Amino acid sequence: MTSKFLRLVLAGAVVFAISALAQTGAATPSSPTASPAISAPAPAAVPGTTVPAATKVGVININDAIFGTNEGQRDALALQKKFEPKQTELKNENDELEALKKQLSTQGPSLNEDAAANLKKQIESKQKTFDRALQDFQEEGGNQQQEIASRILQKMAPMIVKYSQDNGFSLIVDSSKPWPQSPILWWNPDNVDITKAVVELYNAQSGVPAPAPTTGAAAPKPAAPKPAATTTGAQKPATPPKQ
Repeated sequence: MTSKFLRLVLAGAVVFAISALAQTGAATPSSPTASPAISAPAPAAVPGTTVPAATKVGVININDAIFGTNEGQRDALALQKKFEPKQTELKNENDELEALKKQLSTQGPSLNEDAAANLKKQIESKQKTFDRALQDFQEEGGNQQQEIASRILQKMAPMIVKYSQDNGFSLIVDSSKPWPQSPILWWNPDNVDITKAVVELYNAQSGVPAPAPTTGAAAPKPAAPKPAATTTGAQKPATPPKQ
């Protein structure tokens, strides 16, 4: 979905939203707690000088935070159900296209020139139609997923800022993208990741109940729905890498 584009959009949006909120609340005194953080070692004190305070750095996966909330999971499930009919339609078109390709492969040598040419034209026409429909399907799903993410992020960004200030963080870094796309080379999630804490804070304030568990299915992921199979040469829907 898409997901690569979504991460880029989210990265820019969260930097803008959080930066603006952090500037307005920069004067708010922080009250460090035992929340996970990285503390840079304080330099040795030199007589007559002021020792700078240690810097606490936190990490959050914005993508996981947004779609890890009850609201995000609920809306992702609704989007998935919405696209199921189109997904089935694309699968049927793909199956029909594969059957024609198999027919050309097995019967091609025995067909006369006109019959073979007509079959090839039919395959080419259906392939173009399928590719166009699949691309539209991905784009529509990606746009609607982005709308969900943007709406949730607008409400989540102030919570990230407040949580960071209340817990004495000087810097929060997004870990949605792996290195080298992200500046983060390595970190210990147990010590610095605030994603879970932000999700819990958001759920508590949103009042949205957790979605009912789906038998035999994992929690919905922020990715555009896709047909069960795609034809060779057809563009495949993007799937976000598992963090």
